[in-house]
Amino acid sequence: MRQKEIWLVNLDPAIGAEIKKKRPCLILNDDAMGILPLKIIAPLTDYKEKYEIVPWMVTLIPDKTNNLEKKSVVDCFQVRSVSEGRLISKIGSISDAKLAEIQEALKTVFGFC
Repeated sequence: MRQKEIWLVNLDPAIGAEIKKKRPCLILNDDAMGILPLKIIAPLTDYKEKYEIVPWMVTLIPDKTNNLEKKSVVDCFQVRSVSEGRLISKIGSISDAKLAEIQEALKTVFGFC
């Protein structure tokens, strides 16, 4: 369970507008951070053309590294910490360049621009 890996994660139970059910999520936290069995994740959701102009949605194209089945987006507005016990199975990983894109989106979400 390392930064840049995509895992299937059980996000239930969820409340209100939180993303729910089992879905792919990207591990965001630095591998050297934390002593608790937690991971900071951002969920993936189906790509929609309207997300191209949303600054916190980062597009992932399926390839042999990420092992995604369809075009998806990382939703950087739905970042949260979850227990490692919620992580079910590793799907794939992303590149350093894509992580840099996601970090820029997170700066926007947190107002660090």
